[in-house]
Amino acid sequence: MGRLFVMHLEGKVYSCKHCHTHLGLSSDIISKSFHCKHGKAYLFNKVVNVTSGVKEDRMMITGMHTVSDIFCVGCGSIVGWKYEAAHEKRERYKEGKFILERYKVSGPDGSHYFVTHDAHVGGSDVDDV
Repeated sequence: MGRLFVMHLEGKVYSCKHCHTHLGLSSDIISKSFHCKHGKAYLFNKVVNVTSGVKEDRMMITGMHTVSDIFCVGCGSIVGWKYEAAHEKRERYKEGKFILERYKVSGPDGSHYFVTHDAHVGGSDVDDV
């Protein structure tokens, strides 16, 4: 196994809730209006300290997308996904962008997002329909 290089970010940082590895800056958030099966999710222009998994097609509320799960390089936890391709023209703005699931990351102030079992999930996107 090679040496692990981890980028440390300055500013308002979102980090892995398990190992606190920096993942993204609040200034790189495009939208906070996304949803996944655990609740809220944020669309980021760029993230760091992640590796991508296998590309797969997933049907989401906004249509079919080719995505790959993204994993924290510090602990290997799934923290979200990357939009590789959108199959509908109006969704192509997501291509190359990243989703971080709020349930899986700590906010800039150290806050965690907790899921209640009776939470209603709806909105612009979801893991699987």
